[in-house]
Parts: sequence; C-alpha cells; structure tokens
Amino acid sequence: MPNSRSQSDEPHLAEIPHHQELLDGTDWSSLETPSGTGERLPAALARLLDTDPVVRAAAMVDALRAVIHQNTIYEATVPVALYVAAILNHPATERGDFGQDTAPALHYPTRAALLEWLSNTAYDANDECVAIGERIWGDGYLDEYPEMCSFRDLRPAIYSAVHPLLGHVTANVREAALVAAIPLVEHPVLAPQRGELADHARSLLTTSTDRRKRDRVLGAMEAWGHDISGLENADDVAAREFHGRRIAEHWTGGYVEDPPF
Repeated sequence: MPNSRSQSDEPHLAEIPHHQELLDGTDWSSLETPSGTGERLPAALARLLDTDPVVRAAAMVDALRAVIHQNTIYEATVPVALYVAAILNHPATERGDFGQDTAPALHYPTRAALLEWLSNTAYDANDECVAIGERIWGDGYLDEYPEMCSFRDLRPAIYSAVHPLLGHVTANVREAALVAAIPLVEHPVLAPQRGELADHARSLLTTSTDRRKRDRVLGAMEAWGHDISGLENADDVAAREFHGRRIAEHWTGGYVEDPPF
C-alpha cells in the first residue's frame, strides 16, 4: 500500500485528469504511433486495469510498446504517458502478480512495471537527449519536435502522480518511482524536489544492488552537485570506469557525434 504521507505533504503540482476521462476524451485514431495510428490504444489501455494478471501483462505490450520505437516520442506517447500516470494509484496496479522475467519466482507489481515505462520514456525526453538533438540538428531541434515538447511540458503533472510512491512499502515500487522521478525533476518547476529525491537516492544506494538503478541514481546525485565518492561501492566504480573507457573508444573510433537515438 502507499506510504502514510498526508496529502498536505505532497507537492502542489498540476493534476492529471481521471483515467477514464483521458480514454474517452482523446481522439486516439488521429494520433501517430510507430506503426500507424492509435485507434486500438483505448481498449489496450483499459486492459491495464483488468483483474487477470495475464491480461494486464499482454496489455503492457499492446498499449505501451505500441507507442515507442528507437527512443522516439510519438503523438500517441504523450496521452498514453498521462494515462499511465493517472492509474498509478489504481488498486489494480497494486497487485503483485505481474511476472518479471529476471525473477520468475517473485511477483512483480504492475505498478512498478508502469513506473519503469514512464522512467524510460522520460529519459527519452530528458535534457541530455535535447542537447544531443541540438548538436546534430541545430538549436531549432525542439521546434521541429512538438511531441517531445508536449511530454516535457507535462513533467510536473506526471511527477505529481509518481511522488506519492517514493515511500511505498514495496521496494520495487519505491525504487522504480525514484528512477522515474529523476528525469522528471529536470523541469525548472520541480527543481525544489531534488533535495527530497537525494534523500531517497541515498536510501536506495544502501540497499539496492541493481546496476541500472544505481547508475541512474549516482548520475543524478553527481549532476545535482553531491559528492558521490562516499556513496559508490567497488562495483559502481568499476562500472563508471568501464563506461568511461567505452566513451573514449567511441570518440577515437571515427565517430564525431552521438547517434540520434
């Protein structure tokens, strides 16, 4: 169940419409996806709240993978992200019966899987991706990418749905919420939230051995001006040094710019 923080403790940010309002009020068939338009998305999104875990697992593929391809934000990606944020606190997503391939003996909450999708999408629209795009295509990159602009504008609203889960009783959920929150707080309005996230980051680093989560958290802490030397373990240092070598090889291997995706 969610943490016990009161509503008054939560940041006062933009609210997300009710999930049913988003389903009914969006012209899905007019929205571009990687393979066409989104006319099938409403039915697939609705199945994310099904009581059957098998149905929910299939909906994760039908609804969420249908709006992403090669780290690109599409027209349909934006309302899908809002819908995912709107159902994060729905009782159906609390159920811990969404199978995770890496740990088949465990039961992975649908909520954590939804947070991970939001996290991946937010990283596809973060400041680093914008900087790469501007280096390759020029300063008008975002002017030609309204879908990414729309997602970036919605970061405070999405964060308002992620924030209550930072103290969730289930480790998978609270850690996924933290990793999802990190790219969202790049929005200037959310800058005051970084101090709280740093506290959650230190907690994660004392308990989690997940390589991806640790890398995301350590990278954020360093970007926010924190000294991470006392937070890294031997594996963190080895991973950082390996990543540094890969970057050096990239720049000495004939490439002059980062890839566009």
